Amino acid sequence: MPQNPTAANARDLTDAEFADLDELLQQTPEPLTPCDAVMLDGYLCGILVQPVLLQPDAWLPHIFDFEGEPLPDDVDVAWLERTTALIMRRHAALNRAMEEDGWFDPLVLEFDEEHQPEPIPEGQPDPMAGLHPISQSLMPWVAGFQHATICFPDLVELPDDAVMAALARLFRHLPAETDEEKEVVATLDREQPLTTLEDAIEEIVLAVADLQDLTREQRYKVETVKRDAPKVGRNDPCPCGSGKKFKHCHGA
Repeated sequence: MPQNPTAANARDLTDAEFADLDELLQQTPEPLTPCDAVMLDGYLCGILVQPVLLQPDAWLPHIFDFEGEPLPDDVDVAWLERTTALIMRRHAALNRAMEEDGWFDPLVLEFDEEHQPEPIPEGQPDPMAGLHPISQSLMPWVAGFQHATICFPDLVELPDDAVMAALARLFRHLPAETDEEKEVVATLDREQPLTTLEDAIEEIVLAVADLQDLTREQRYKVETVKRDAPKVGRNDPCPCGSGKKFKHCHGA
């Protein structure tokens, strides 16, 4: 059940549009701190696999600012419309691909001699220190996914071992901070060692697909309204005691 079934809205972004979106996000007014295009891509996947169906007005603010602070009232309307339109198209395209194909192509930067991460300012910790070279390429995307789980913790709070296992396959590409996280990463390194970037990308896609399957039933669950009293017919007396038929009183 796609979250946005409109075919026109599911047309994916071109490489030029991804570059355009990245530049537009960088134009977010200060002091707000926006995602870049790669983090955005991971964030959108983290939104799509939540066990609750989230509406854009809930998750869009966290793209323009990590803390979800609102944009200023005098924001450039044309900039906002263009940026939001591209975000929504990528969201719809990811959802369509995941639902119909069980697969999607994540936006991942491959670092080589020509393309290297931005240098870390002196005195600041390097977030990629100690990471496997393959994880260094995947970390920005996975950090975006993690951003979604921090803003909307329903997924990580599910009491489901299968969900936790799928999340571990993703979060292994983030710096391990606790002894427990280090142990999980060490176990994955032994049992599922990182070999090539292509294989690692396939694995994060499969982990996201597993999460989508595991949460689908809850995400689209329809709550049934329970009535405390029998349904009143339109020609029955109104329960309010007015003496009028229900259709001429509270049922009008």
